[in-house]
Amino acid sequence: MSSGDYSLPEYVELDPAENGEARPGPDASMPAGNLSARRKARKRALDVLYEADLRAAEIRPTLESYLERLDPRPDHLAYTVRLVEGVAGHQERIDEVISSYAEGWTLDRMPVVDRNLARIAVFELLYADDIDSPVAITEAVELARALSTDDSPRFLNGVLGRIAEYAV
Repeated sequence: MSSGDYSLPEYVELDPAENGEARPGPDASMPAGNLSARRKARKRALDVLYEADLRAAEIRPTLESYLERLDPRPDHLAYTVRLVEGVAGHQERIDEVISSYAEGWTLDRMPVVDRNLARIAVFELLYADDIDSPVAITEAVELARALSTDDSPRFLNGVLGRIAEYAV
């Protein structure tokens, strides 16, 4: 399925020249202080990445299917698409970085939620200049606290903190 087979919000453009990554248009930027909307966007991005991971499916077709099922479309959808497309476009590098800093853990050994929260956060750390490192880490930790194991927040905080300190 190509990017033309589903309808993105008008303010999101897929750029085939850049691995099909979503580039938010002028209306897609949210105020930096709108953490609630960004947290919802991160949770939706996690939903897509989690589904793709569990099904061993490609991320982009999973995103397309997810978008087709969404009605009504939330205001924060552009940031969700940006995160999912960003992870998909840089997954090899993101996984390499996570593997390098997750001492004693392979990606396959991590809980699926943790693995995908780490991917989202590392995308934000390495490629999203509009997100401060502490915000990316805190958001991943808070989502892990709500959605994963009791040890996940501490684990993600440690791994992401090392990545922010040494890889960014």
